[in-house]
Parts: sequence; C-alpha cells; structure tokens
Amino acid sequence: MLHRGRRLRATPVLREMLRETRLSAADMIMLYFVEETDDKAYRRPIDSMPGQFRYSIDELEKAVARDVDKGLRSCMLFGIPSAKDAAGSGAYAENGIVQQALRRLRVKFPSLYLITDVCLCEYTDHGHCGLVTSEGEVQNDASVQLLARTALSHVQAGADMVAPSDMMDGRVLAIRENLDKNGFVNSPIMSYAVKYASAFYGPFREAAGSAPQFGDRKTYQMDPANRREALREAAADTEEGADILMVKPAGCYLDIIRDLRQSCTLPLAAYQVSGEYAIIKAAGRMGWIDETAVLLESLIGIKRAGAELILSYFTSELLHRGLVS
Repeated sequence: MLHRGRRLRATPVLREMLRETRLSAADMIMLYFVEETDDKAYRRPIDSMPGQFRYSIDELEKAVARDVDKGLRSCMLFGIPSAKDAAGSGAYAENGIVQQALRRLRVKFPSLYLITDVCLCEYTDHGHCGLVTSEGEVQNDASVQLLARTALSHVQAGADMVAPSDMMDGRVLAIRENLDKNGFVNSPIMSYAVKYASAFYGPFREAAGSAPQFGDRKTYQMDPANRREALREAAADTEEGADILMVKPAGCYLDIIRDLRQSCTLPLAAYQVSGEYAIIKAAGRMGWIDETAVLLESLIGIKRAGAELILSYFTSELLHRGLVS
C-alpha cells in the first residue's frame, strides 16, 4: 500500500511510459547555410560553430541527403550571396542563391519540408535587416515591400513555408497579401514574432557574414528585459496572418515561450540559436559538461515550456546519433 505523498519508484520502462515531454524527429528543424560559389566542392567549416558548414549547392545537396537518410523531415535555408549591395537585391533575385538551392532540393527531396529565412541582412552591404537612409536609419515601409518580394520568390522556387526574421513592422501582412495575390494562399508564414536583440547571435553573424557595419539592431529587435512586449508582438503578427509564431533565442526565454503558449492558440516554434549551440559544443569539448545530456536537457526544457517545433543546429547530430526518431 502506497502512503499518501510517497514518490513513485519507477523502473526505466515505467519511467519512459510516464514521460510527460518527448522529443521526436518531427519536432526538429535543421538549419543550413548555402553559399553562392563556382566551387562545387565548397564546404567551409564555421569556426565558432564546430560541426557546421557553409556549403555550395552541390555540397548542400549531399549534406541534406545524409540527413534525410537518417530521418530529417524539415530544414531552413540561409543564403550567402557572392556579392552584396545596399538594397539586398540578392535576396529577391530570381536566380539568387536560396532560389537556386530550393529548386535543386525540391526536385531531389520532394517530401522534405523546405523553409526559408526571409531577411535582407545576409544580402545588404551594410548588414542591416532592411534598407537604410544616408543617416543610417532603417526604412521600415520600403523594406517591407522587398521582404514581401523575397518571400514570393522563395515560394515560387519551391519553399513550403517562409519565415520572416527582420522584425520590420507590418511585414507579415505584406507577405501574406503578396502570396495570396499570386495564388499561394496555402503557403504558411512562420513569423519570427518575438526576436530579441540578443548577444547569442554572434556565431551566426560570422557564419552568414551579416554583422551590421554600423550601429546595431536594437531599434527593431526586442529588448531582452521586456516580457509583456512579446505578447504585443505576437498578437500583432497573429492579426496580420502568421500561421506559426517563433521565439528567438530559446534557452534564456523559456518564460516567454510559456507566456505565449498560455495566451495564444497558434503553433509555437523556438530557435536554439548559434550562441547556444557554440556554448554547449565548447563546454562539451573541454570536458566540463556531459554534452549529450546537456543538449537533451536543453531541448526538453524548450519543449516543456510549450514549443511544438525547435530550430536547432544540433538536429543533424541528433538524427545521426539516434537520439531522436
């Protein structure tokens, strides 16, 4: 007879049966960097993100093939153009690097769910997420039109979903209207609705070559100290037509994920960003932590907080090591 309040002594099998939060391959989205280059064998390691690379389209196809063979269901693409300009024209060029990669992957992997990051920062020579004036001020409305153009070009090239990450006001509505007008009424938008001006983005900016050449992004990304603002941003993007909301970064913002899970009914995604990846990798390589245990605990924490989907650079490793299925 169990005494009142006695903790259940579960065997490993029972513990697995009673687990409240689970990770699966269907939860995880892999992130790839594809670079415009004439070198088909190009595969450049990203120093601050051990195990991650900038790929040519040919090498990207090989990497994706290996991951699909291990059960990859979905991925997101980030493009690195061969040339940049003030208008970020490579983002919406018909034959831009992401557009080329989408066409290749769409044919090669018809069942793989393809998502694209929609932003200008990787394509502008100044590194900001929108157009800027001569005084360095971001032009919101003009940028939104180019973001909508970029999203349409991605869907036309084969993207299943677009994910605007720029944090310009009104961009979700503009993208939704442009997609609908061109017949893509069923193409969903995963909005980076709650994107903080975080110090955890450093390795990504090295990987994508997208660090701002002047100023910072604090005027259009969120203050890490703000919690209620997240609810307002999420509500605005929901009203504009977002289908999925994202919180970025994930690890330091579990309270935000929980707040959104309790206040809205849209699916939630969380982005375990480059700095989170780099910290776990570095500590693991130094032997200061059990890397696998910390990784799994961090992902479970994100799921437990309320995210249905997780974007993580660890996705490929999880699949190849059989840590998710």
